[in-house]
Amino acid sequence: MTNRAKRKKNNFKRILIVRSDRIGDVVLSTPVMKAMRTAYPAAHIAVMASPYTKEIVEDSPYVDEVIIFDKAKEHRGMAASVKFALYLRKKHFDVALILNPSNRVHVLMFFSAIPRRVGFDRKWGFLLTDRIKHTKQNGEKHEIEYCLDFVRYLGIEPNDRIPFMPIKNESEVWAEELFRQERISKKDKLLAIHPSASCPSRIWPSERFAQVANRLIQKHGLKVIVVAGPHDACRAEKVAKNIHGQVLNLAGKTSLSQLASVAKRCLLFISSDSGPAHIASAAGVPVLCLFGRSQRGLSPRRWMTVGTRDRFLHKNVGCAECLAHNCKKDFACLKEITVEDVVTAAEEILKGAQ
Repeated sequence: MTNRAKRKKNNFKRILIVRSDRIGDVVLSTPVMKAMRTAYPAAHIAVMASPYTKEIVEDSPYVDEVIIFDKAKEHRGMAASVKFALYLRKKHFDVALILNPSNRVHVLMFFSAIPRRVGFDRKWGFLLTDRIKHTKQNGEKHEIEYCLDFVRYLGIEPNDRIPFMPIKNESEVWAEELFRQERISKKDKLLAIHPSASCPSRIWPSERFAQVANRLIQKHGLKVIVVAGPHDACRAEKVAKNIHGQVLNLAGKTSLSQLASVAKRCLLFISSDSGPAHIASAAGVPVLCLFGRSQRGLSPRRWMTVGTRDRFLHKNVGCAECLAHNCKKDFACLKEITVEDVVTAAEEILKGAQ
């Protein structure tokens, strides 16, 4: 059957895209939203996301509706799950693309009575109508490509693989006012540093971030902005206080849209392997991402940022098996990345950005 025939058969009018996990995962799923909008320009497209990732999609031109799934609070427990499934049922979706497999989400989709439920063949995948073989653990390709396999399954060949991050107008106004208050002008050369991540196996030593910043300040006259989530404020403060120069610590003080507004004004974004790195890349700033972990499904091949000027650093320290956060070698792969490595890579990016 040709792609055209498949698309004619799949005349979807109401589409639900489910991505209810972390920040980076949602950013890397945005090409699916664009591909579905391109294929079905008149359809109603909704995205089901967690409360803390909603800003990644809620102002997207490819999305008509964002449905918040708050599994930790509002939708916690059986009664709340049943109520949520009934809420989805009333929306009469024709198809659901379930990009992140979980038992609970598969159950919700089943009881939502969505006629086509496309997802991976794991975590109670028997509740789906259409199952795609799950091989992400092999890390054979980028996460974006794993996501786009869903639209290919529907007979659509995507023509754009670049993540998209909408930025709210109010975030732009906020950033302009912030910079005015902090006496940061448009002529200033800005470096953003995100020194944290959700797992110790992804976090480069804090003191090295500060050392990199100091080297780049001394040579290039940069002003530094430190960003992080509220749970990482202590780590961010540790980095900021060891930077010798003008530094603005915004840890825990920005929404995701505000983070994108700040990032886009910078010449470079240096980060641990994390969701904010993907936000910065989607906002158009060159990203230098520092990776640990050699486990195939956690490697840069699957999770690197994809901007044309982005770079990553990753060292192989000869582990027979990567245990990720259960590392027995004190995260030697991360420590193998030196300050000199990062400064050299950063300067190569800055050379092209200035």
